[in-house]
Amino acid sequence: MASNRWLILAVLFLARTAMGFQFQSVASVSPFLIDELAIDYTMLGTLIGLYNLPGIVLALPGGMLGKRFGDKQAVLAGLAMMAVGGVLVGMADDYATAVVGRTLSGCGGVLLNILLTKMTMDWFARRELVLAMAILVNSWPFGIALALVSQSAAAVVLGWPVVFYGTAVLALVSFALIAIGYRAPPDLAPPGQAEPALAPGRLFALGRAELAGVTLAAAAWTLFNVGLILIVSFGPTFLTARGLPLEEAAWMVSLGTWLGIGTIPLGGYLAQRWSCPNLVMAASLTAAVAICAVLPWADSPLLLFVAFGVLAWAPAGPIMALVSETLRADNRALGMGLFYTWYYAGMGALPPLAGLARDLSGSPAAPIYFASAMMLCALACVGLFRRHRRAVAAASA
Repeated sequence: MASNRWLILAVLFLARTAMGFQFQSVASVSPFLIDELAIDYTMLGTLIGLYNLPGIVLALPGGMLGKRFGDKQAVLAGLAMMAVGGVLVGMADDYATAVVGRTLSGCGGVLLNILLTKMTMDWFARRELVLAMAILVNSWPFGIALALVSQSAAAVVLGWPVVFYGTAVLALVSFALIAIGYRAPPDLAPPGQAEPALAPGRLFALGRAELAGVTLAAAAWTLFNVGLILIVSFGPTFLTARGLPLEEAAWMVSLGTWLGIGTIPLGGYLAQRWSCPNLVMAASLTAAVAICAVLPWADSPLLLFVAFGVLAWAPAGPIMALVSETLRADNRALGMGLFYTWYYAGMGALPPLAGLARDLSGSPAAPIYFASAMMLCALACVGLFRRHRRAVAAASA
């Protein structure tokens, strides 16, 4: 059984890697798209954002689809949409076609983001969940990293459409592996079974305690990710404002990112091995707050970016695993739909506020301080989540 669980996690990891690989594809070939489709940078940015934008609307219905028809069927539908969307963008000779293809791919990605997490919970809820979540979470940056080292070169040699066809092929490979190799845990209730009567104060079948727990866990996860993204996105411009060449600035920030890809599973392993997820979250988030606060004043930013990569990324698995503590098994699909609704909304709304802070203050350090505030708020949400769980346990005792 153990080997089956880890083999299934490997299949889910590959499917989520396909998401990251496809998400990065537009950015990887952006000069070609600007020339070939005659678009400007605003339109290019819209095309990038369309991969995540459907999540604000579709995350909760996506969870409902998984609950009604089954996780495997919904994920296969999502992978099919990703494949068709990738082909459409590759075939596009105008912006409208690219928008349709990118939106379709994003809708498929939303289904995967929700349900692959839920499927991992189903298999690892009883043991090793934190480590499993850390491994699964790492698939997204791993897919982006693969795209960074392959897609631009492929576009130069083979043409930019090949990049999007490649994302479709990876989605189809994942489709085949999940169709053949995935099965639900034997103790999981079948999809579409009769629902219990809904009590007042419930969202569909989610009770008040589950709603509060999912919301706090989603807030912690969203704020944590916003902090990471702000450092990756605004770090190079902050460093160039201090006089570093763009190439050196980008290398310095990317070094922290590559280290982060390594420390996500390490943080999950340590939290699982020593049963100390709270310690990993508290220590890592506190370190992230301090590093971001000190970074604008540092004479040697390289060391701080290395420290950020080693320390700040480590709590990803324990934070993601929080939501499993508050959801009943038969509510995981709905709960993850709500979780990702909050996530997509926060990821859409908060990074622009960091840019606004930069514009209003005129300081290149403003987004870095904003990232520090996001990490501090994430730490507070983890504390509130723990307080909420203690209250629930006391009430049921």
